[in-house]
Order: sequence, then structure tokens, then C-alpha cells
Amino acid sequence: MVRSGDRLLAGGFGMTGNPVHLLDALSECDTGDLTFIGNNVGEPGLGGGKLLRNGQIKKAVGSYFTSNFEAVEAAQRGDLEVELLPQGTLAEAIRAGGAGLGGFFTPTSANTVLADGRETRRIDGVDMVFVEPIRANVAFIRAWCADTAGNLRYRMTESNFNAAAATAADLVIAEVEEIVAVGEIDPNAVHTPGCFVDYLVQEALRPEDLGSSFSVASSLKKVSDARMNMARAALAELKAGDVVNLGIGIPTLVADLITAESGIIIHTENGMLGVGPEPGGGGAMNYPVNAGKIPVTALPGGSYFDSAMSFAMIRGGHVDVAVMGGLQVDQMGNLANWAVPGKPLLGVGGAMDLAVGAKKLVVTMTHTNRDGDSKVKVECDLPLTARAAVDVIITELGVFHARKTETSTELVLVKLMPGVSEAQVAAATEANYRVELARRGIHDE
Repeated sequence: MVRSGDRLLAGGFGMTGNPVHLLDALSECDTGDLTFIGNNVGEPGLGGGKLLRNGQIKKAVGSYFTSNFEAVEAAQRGDLEVELLPQGTLAEAIRAGGAGLGGFFTPTSANTVLADGRETRRIDGVDMVFVEPIRANVAFIRAWCADTAGNLRYRMTESNFNAAAATAADLVIAEVEEIVAVGEIDPNAVHTPGCFVDYLVQEALRPEDLGSSFSVASSLKKVSDARMNMARAALAELKAGDVVNLGIGIPTLVADLITAESGIIIHTENGMLGVGPEPGGGGAMNYPVNAGKIPVTALPGGSYFDSAMSFAMIRGGHVDVAVMGGLQVDQMGNLANWAVPGKPLLGVGGAMDLAVGAKKLVVTMTHTNRDGDSKVKVECDLPLTARAAVDVIITELGVFHARKTETSTELVLVKLMPGVSEAQVAAATEANYRVELARRGIHDE
């Protein structure tokens, strides 16, 4: 049912909710010259990664390809054409395609290189970028349960891109864990109505289908004293009642410090509110995953939803604080965190959406790069994620607040990390800043 030259839309976030069995089957066919649309092209040799390895994909449209180094290498060689979209823009473009809309304007990516060639309008005082809808010839999606009428239910964070993808193709094939008789799924519990689904394939999920999310032990999370100091400093920027999004890398460590008693609600862009610490063992067979594709627990009162809803929360101003990594921040509050010319980075993820949508932006990063050059700069020289968006910078040396007025931004050093001196910060910082350390001492906790 998939023909050479088709546009193929695949659900999944990493390997969670990934229609891996359908993609495996397609990898055994002669079908080629495909345009693959999805958040990412699986992992090496898994999911869409198997199609890529076979040379069946000519173009990939997605948000974050860095998790599959073979996709990055193919793009660098010129063997794979790539169209990169911010994650929320991708989700909304798919939703718009399924809803029969002619496109939409979004503040995400405005005044960045990803807006080049797109119409930009100023709406209600905000620069907005026009994005066309996305549709495909065929969609492969993954659900946990279906009835014989095609009604689908998703499990935990497995909804992600599947719910929108189910609406945005001429032909939709769903692989599911279980098929039950009509009537066995409560109508209130149906996530995707059966009118969107053309075919069902029953296939059981195997641990090896989950790639790096298979277990907590296989995650790539790095823990050290310096990184935990940064995570604690980020936690200090949060208050009870905040809805907080945590990006990949150092920000994921913040979740391990939050308890139900903290009163902080953690949001993860792949479709969850109420994220708790990572479990002591197990993986995505039994737990939801966060934006870093690491298995996590759910705190009481949590909820799950799809990626389009998740980014509607972000762009709609319902996320109070975003904590994300950075490659550079400058003294004007500009952020660069998604691309380094000539380096194997190929993905923007949800950073652009969060930078413009969250009410407060906290950036955690090392103070210098591997060459020893300052990442707290007078002016960013890497491709920008967002302009004048950063409110707090946290490094292994200290914490800066970006104090903003209508016409300017001033960086203020408000905290030193344990064992760090003002001289060390000064030597490692290119940007201009003012010192205003806490009264209880330079190592105030």
C-alpha cells in the first residue's frame, strides 16, 4: 500500500509510540524514493532508521535528527535531503493538514534562519511566521489498543505525534498491541475515532523495539557534582504552582529533585504533565518517557496528551518556566542552542517553541566550550534560537539574571557556585555584566 515516491508520515517520539513493526515490514519491500515525515528518523537501524540504512528515504521532514547519527551523516554527505522544523511547528502543521486548514502563523522561529523564505507578518505586536499544512499519502501510527471499528487508545506518552498523524494522510495503518470487540472501549476513552483509521495490524511491543528508552540504565543522562549544582540552582528559580518544562541534558536532572510536596508541575513536550523522578529500574515498557527519552514516573494528578496539545500549551502561555540547555547566550538575552556550523547537530526540537512561549526562560550550560571560549558572550555568533528570550543563565561557575527593560537587557551575576571566585567568573565571561551577589555570602545556597 506504500508506493515508491510516496510521502510517508510516521508517529512516535524517538522509539516511544513508534510504529516499528510497520516500518520493519516496509524495509523488506522494494519501495523507495520516500519522503519520510516524523519527529525523527528513528534510531540507527530501528524504525525509520532501518529505511534510511536501506537507502529507501530520499527526504526527511522532521524536528530532531541528531538522535540518529546515520541520518546526520547522510545529510552531511548529501545523500539525504532534510527539511527541519521546530517540533511544535511540525506537530501543528500535521494537525492543520488533518484539519483541512490552509496553514497558520506562529511566533516560533521568527527572526531565525528557519524563517528564511517564509512569509512573516507582525500580528498584535509579535512577528509571526507562516507555515503550510503537512499531509501524506500514507501514515503509520502506533496505538496500544483498538477495537474492530478502528477506535484507538494510546498509552502514557505514546500518543505524541500519533494522534495528529492519524488525521493527516490519505491512508492510515495503525499497529496496535491489542484488538478488542466493538463496545469494549468506552466511548469516553477513545483517543482517535475509527473514521481516521483504514487498517489495523496487531503486533506486540518487544523490549528491543524501544532502543535507548528500553531501560533507565540505557539512558544517556550524565550526573556529576557540577551538573547537580546547576540543577539545584535551576530548582531555586522555580516556585510552588509553576508549570515547568525541562529540556534534555542538565535540565532533566531537575526532575529528580522535585517531589509531590514541591508543588511544581513538570511538563514534558512529548505529552505529559506531572513528571516525577526516574524509576529505580525498568523502562518504556512500563513507564512514560520525558523529552530526553528517559523513562520517568508520573506524580499524582498527572496527565497525558499528544504533541499538538503539548505545544498548544507552550505557545499559548500555559507554561510558566522552561529550563533548557544552551550553546551560547549573549548580554542581550539572545539564545543559540541548536546548531554549530560543521558539527554533527541536526535538530531544533522544541527549543524555539519554548523560548517564545514560556513566561520565564532558564538556560543551563557549561560556561565555556571545549576550546575554552566563553559561551556567555557579548553577541551570539551561532544560529539563534530566539531573540531577547533568556531570563536566567546557570553555569558551573555561577548564576546570571537578565534584567530587562523596554529598550535594553543587563546581565547581573547573582550567585557563585561552591568553590568559585568572582575572578574565575570574570576570566571565563566575555559578556559585560554587573555583580550583585546575595548578602549572606558569595556561596549562598
